[in-house]
Amino acid sequence: MIVRRALIATAAAFALAAGWTGLASAQSYPSRIIKVIVPFTPGSPNDVLARLLTQHLQSRLGQSIVVENKPGGGTTIGTKAAAMADPDGYTLLFVSSALVLDPVLHGRPDYDPRQDFAPIAVAATAPWVLVISPTLPAKTADEFVAYTKAKPGTVSFGYAQGTASQFVVERFAKLTKADILGVPYKGGAAAVPDFLSARIQMMIQTPSTSLPLIRQNKMRPIAITSAERNPDLPDVPTMRELKLPSLTLEFWAGMLAPAGTPPAIVERLNAAITEAQRSPEMVADLKRLGFTAKIGSAQAFSAFIGEEMPRWTDLVKSSQRKGN
Repeated sequence: MIVRRALIATAAAFALAAGWTGLASAQSYPSRIIKVIVPFTPGSPNDVLARLLTQHLQSRLGQSIVVENKPGGGTTIGTKAAAMADPDGYTLLFVSSALVLDPVLHGRPDYDPRQDFAPIAVAATAPWVLVISPTLPAKTADEFVAYTKAKPGTVSFGYAQGTASQFVVERFAKLTKADILGVPYKGGAAAVPDFLSARIQMMIQTPSTSLPLIRQNKMRPIAITSAERNPDLPDVPTMRELKLPSLTLEFWAGMLAPAGTPPAIVERLNAAITEAQRSPEMVADLKRLGFTAKIGSAQAFSAFIGEEMPRWTDLVKSSQRKGN
């Protein structure tokens, strides 16, 4: 009993010391440049949103923040690098639903989405917009599906391999029996030049990257994944209106830290992100890009990730088409 009490006392002392150390580090945090790893290509929705958020965070944290694009491996390369970083708050990860897709797509990646990260905050959400080339005669989703069936093997869609957008389109194709061929790219932005030159005829993007091209009549929107019609695209029907309710989905992206990052630092970052999200300047910036802020605690983000994992697992499994 005496030995057991001594062990308990020793453990408590270590815990107290760790708590004081974490508190002290949080009080001086940040004292140097913060690096945010973005496992996507420059110009992608995740990259655009990450740079917008870090721009607003710098003044609130009083420290410079650099964004490091580390794409590849369906986001696993950059995500693994963040998971292996020191848990001191100076290396962060900005990622989307690709985080919860990795275990489904890669079996056992070198990290666990739940165990190897400390969620900080969701930055923003947005719907996906299904767009087709204006070189096609189709004007609506029904006309597009009919065209692909009439011209089998001639319509291709471009996607960033291993990301949520890939499986939204795969599911759309399976449900509608559209005859489309998938063409993988290192990142969604890399597919845009081929789309504009009509080498591929279909993409799915967030409003942040599609709206300018839609307004220039270089992309033709035929469906949106939001629950309601988008004010910027009032004539574009929702997936629910097209009788595809399972495709009422949203893009989300948020900030995480390596597991073991002191809770006080996580809370400091969450508070700074929340303050930025509520600022009129960032609200305006998000609206201009087609994003909506999603404010919440670090604990709420953790619970959200837990809810998203089975949802996207089901979507991936139900998206598989014969021949893919």
